[in-house]
Amino acid sequence: MKLEGVFTALVTPFNKDGSVDEQNLRNLVDFQIEKGISGLVPVGTTGESPTLDHEEHDKVIRTVIEQTAKRVPIIAGTGSNSTSEAIQLTKHAKEAGADYSLQVAPYYNKPSQEGFYRHFMAVAETVDMPIVVYNIPGRSGKNIENSTMLRLAAHPNIVAVKEASGSIPQVMDLAHKKPEDFTILSGDDNLGLPMIACGGRGIISVASNIIPAEMEELVRTANAGNFERARELHYQLFPFLKALFMDTNPVPVKYGCFLKGMMKDVYRLPLCEMTDENKKAFEEIMKSTGIL
Repeated sequence: MKLEGVFTALVTPFNKDGSVDEQNLRNLVDFQIEKGISGLVPVGTTGESPTLDHEEHDKVIRTVIEQTAKRVPIIAGTGSNSTSEAIQLTKHAKEAGADYSLQVAPYYNKPSQEGFYRHFMAVAETVDMPIVVYNIPGRSGKNIENSTMLRLAAHPNIVAVKEASGSIPQVMDLAHKKPEDFTILSGDDNLGLPMIACGGRGIISVASNIIPAEMEELVRTANAGNFERARELHYQLFPFLKALFMDTNPVPVKYGCFLKGMMKDVYRLPLCEMTDENKKAFEEIMKSTGIL
C-alpha cells in the first residue's frame, strides 16, 4: 500500500460533558471519505491523545476503523514516551484492523539518538505492522537526526516518517539519502508544498479536517509536478493554514469544525477554547478564504 496524498490527523469530537462524541466522529469519517481523502489518522496530537485514557484511545481507533470500512487506509496514533505502552497500544490498533501505526518521538524523557533507535526498533520488532515515525521536536523536545532515521528506515516495518522538524535542509538531506521505499510525509500543512518539492509525497494534515478536497488537490497537483498551479493553490489557502496555529493545535481547527457545524466547541484541560479576539480573527480568515 503506497503512502501518498493527504492523511487527515483527525480531531476527536467531545460532547458537552467531555465524553467522546462518537456520532460526530463517525460523521467526520464519512465527510472525509466523501471528499476524497487518501487516509485517516486517528488519535494523534490533533486527536488530543494526551487526554484520552487507554479505553477511549482504543475506542476512537476502533470507531474510525469500523466507520471507514476499509474505504481508505488508517494510520493509528499509538506512540508513547514509554516503550512498553507504545507496544501495547500498537498491538491493540493492529488487532482492531489499523493499516499503519504512527509512532511519535518519545516526549519529555528526551532520549539519546541511540535511545530513539532502540525505542522504535522495539515496537517494530514486537508488532508486525508498518510504522510511520513521527519527528516533532517542538513537542517532544528532541530532534530525530537523519543518521538515526536512516538506521530505522532499514527495518522492513518502518516505512515512512511524518516530518515536522520545520527544517527543509533536514528534509532535503533525508530525501537524498533515504531508501527508495521509505516515504516522507509532511507533518506541517504550511510546509507541505516545499517538502513535496524536495521529495516528500504528501501531508498528514490538520487543515484537511475542514478542507479535505482542497488539500488533496494541492498535494495531487504538486505530486504531478505542476508546481505553478500547486503554488497558486498553496497561497490561496496559506492564510488559513497559518491561522490554524494562532493557538495550540487542535484548538483552532476544532473551532473551525464548530463554525462549520461539524462538532461542539469542547476540549479537555489543559486545552481550552480560544479567546474571543482569536475566535473573531479565525472566523474572519475562514470567511476571507471562502472556507466559511
